[in-house]
Amino acid sequence: MFIVDRSEIVMILNNIGMLLELKGENFFKSKAYYDAARRIEVMEENLEELVRDDKLKDIKGFGKALTQKITELVKTGRLDYYNRLKASFPEGLFELLKIQGLGPKRISTLYNKLGICNIEQLKQACNEGKLLELAGFGRKTQAAVIKSIDDLDKYSNRYLYYQASEISDLIIKLLDENEYVIRCSIAGSLRRKKEIIKDIDIIASSEKPDDVMGFFTSLPMVTNIINRGETKTSVIMDEKIQVDLRVVGDKEYPYALHHFTGSKEHNTAMRHMAKDKGLKMNEYGIFDLDSGESADCRNEEEIFGLFDMEYIPPELRENNGEIKDALERALPVLVCDKDIKGVVHVHTRYSDGKNSIKEMARACMGLGYKYLGISDHSENAFYAGGLKRDQIKRQHEEIDQLNESSSDFMILKGIELDILPDGNVDYDEEVLSWFDFTIASVHSSFNMDMGKMTDRIIKALKNEFVTILGHPSGRLLMSRDPYRVDMDEIIAAASEERVILEINANPYRLDLDWRYCKKAKELGCKFAICSDAHSIDEIYNIPFGVNTARKGWLTKEDIINTGSYKSLKKEFI
Repeated sequence: MFIVDRSEIVMILNNIGMLLELKGENFFKSKAYYDAARRIEVMEENLEELVRDDKLKDIKGFGKALTQKITELVKTGRLDYYNRLKASFPEGLFELLKIQGLGPKRISTLYNKLGICNIEQLKQACNEGKLLELAGFGRKTQAAVIKSIDDLDKYSNRYLYYQASEISDLIIKLLDENEYVIRCSIAGSLRRKKEIIKDIDIIASSEKPDDVMGFFTSLPMVTNIINRGETKTSVIMDEKIQVDLRVVGDKEYPYALHHFTGSKEHNTAMRHMAKDKGLKMNEYGIFDLDSGESADCRNEEEIFGLFDMEYIPPELRENNGEIKDALERALPVLVCDKDIKGVVHVHTRYSDGKNSIKEMARACMGLGYKYLGISDHSENAFYAGGLKRDQIKRQHEEIDQLNESSSDFMILKGIELDILPDGNVDYDEEVLSWFDFTIASVHSSFNMDMGKMTDRIIKALKNEFVTILGHPSGRLLMSRDPYRVDMDEIIAAASEERVILEINANPYRLDLDWRYCKKAKELGCKFAICSDAHSIDEIYNIPFGVNTARKGWLTKEDIINTGSYKSLKKEFI
C-alpha cells in the first residue's frame, strides 16, 4: 500500500502550503499544510499503519480534509488536489523559488502585479527597475535578486560532487558488468573529488570499443547523444549532466586514466618532468624521445614508479606540491573512511533535528562508530528551536541515562553556539561549563565587511569555552558565497587558541574549503570531520567530509574523531 515514502509526502504537503500562499489564500490554510508536513517528518508512529487503521485523524493537527489527502497519497501515490493546484500556475513560476530573497508572498506579488512567471522575465524586470515600483521591494531587494540570478547563471550546468557521483557510480556498475569492458573508472574532476563538477569523464578499455559505445548510448538514463565516435562518445543523462566515455586499448588504459584524471596543471608539471628525463608523456603512453620506444606500465602505480615516485592519490593532483613530495617519498598517508571512529555535530528533536538522541545513537552504532557528539542549536537560534537552560538540563539527563546503559558506545554533551554579531556567544560561563564541547558558528549577519566579520569570529575563538569553529566560511555551494572574511587570519587565530576547525561534511557545504586545509595543518591546527546531521540519513554524509580532508592533505592524526573516545575527550580539554 505504501507507494510513496514519507519524505515525498512531506515535500508535497510543503508544496501545497507554498502554492496556497502564492494563490493568496489565508495564511492559516497554508500553515495547516506546513504543520502537517512537520508532524509527519518527526512522528515516531508508522504512517502506513496509521492510514491502514484509520487512526491518522485521531492525531492532533490532522483534520478530516488533511487525513483524506494523506490517505489518498499513501494508497495511490498521487494527490489530485495537488496536481490541480500545481496546474493552475505557470510552470516557470516554481523556478522563482530558486532566487534568494523571494518567498511565496513576494513571488505572488511579482506574478499578480507584473505578470512575472519565470526567471528570464524577472531578470528583465530588474534591468528595467520595475521591482522598485512594488510595495515591499527596495533597492537592496532588487540588488539581491539580481545577484541571485547571476549566481544561477554562473552555476548553470554545474553539479555538486554528490550529485555527479551518484550518476557515475551507476554507470560504472553497468559498464563493469558489460562483457566487452576490460577495465573502467571515473576520471576528471570527479575522480579528484572536486566539490563542483561540470561533467563526468569515464575511461574504459576494450577490444571491441564500438560494442561498448553501443551499450553506453543505449543506457536508459541517456536522453540525448551529442556525438558518437570510435574512441569518445558524449551523451546527456536524465539529470542533464554530460557524460563523456573514452574507450582505449587495455595497454593504453593506465596512461589515459592518468591523463584524463588531470588536473591540467598536474599533467603539465608531469610532462615537464618527463621531458627533463628524455621522455614524452601523453594519454597514449610514455615514450623515449630518442628511440620512440614506449614504456610498459600496467597501472598508474607503475607510471609513477617509472619516475621513482610514490603513487599520488587522485585527490592531490592539483600541482600543489604533490610531485615534489612524491619524488621525496614524503606524501602523507591520507585519512580514509574507515579511520573515522565517531560522529560529532548532530542535531536532534531537541532543536531542529528529525530524530531522537537514542535513534541517532543507534544509527551510529549500526555504522560501527564508537561515540556521538550531540550539538543542538543554542538559545539565540530561536528559528531552529534553540535550547533554553531547562531543555539543556533535560537533554543532559537523557544522555547520562543512555550512557549508563552502554559500555562500548558513549554520547558527548555538546551545543552549536551562535557567534553573535559582536563576537560573543549566547550562554554565560555557567551554562557553557555544562558541555563536553561546543561548536561556534555564524548563523546571521552574513554581510559584514571583511574586517568586522574577521574580528567577530576571532573574538569567539578567544572564548575559552569554544572548542570547534563550525562551517568556517559559511558557504553554501552553488547557492551562497562565503562571507567576506580573512581566512588566513582565522586559521592563525584557531591555531593560537587551539580551536579545532570543522570540515562540515554536508554536501552543500564541504566547509572548511580543502584549499585551506594544508596551510592550517602546517600551522598546527586540528580538524573535526562533522556530519552536521539533522537526521539519520545525513550521518552518511561523513565520506564527503573525508574527501575534503583528503584533498586538503590531511592524515588521520590531523582529525580528532579518528581516535578513541578517551583521546577525543583529551582534545576537548
